[in-house]
Amino acid sequence: MLTWIQANIGSIVVLLVLIAIVAGIVAVMVRDKRSGKHSCGAGCKNCAMHGSCHGGCAKH
Repeated sequence: MLTWIQANIGSIVVLLVLIAIVAGIVAVMVRDKRSGKHSCGAGCKNCAMHGSCHGGCAKH
């Protein structure tokens, strides 16, 4: 087992870094969702789906 880990340490490190990045992105998305932020980014006043996409646009 130790030989396998030593032979694949580069791949293991890259995998751990990718898992950390994905976990960070998910954490930010959950925090934004809980604080009421939307993923639109550009705001809803000029959106073609204004008021109907997720209900939050009517507030903006």
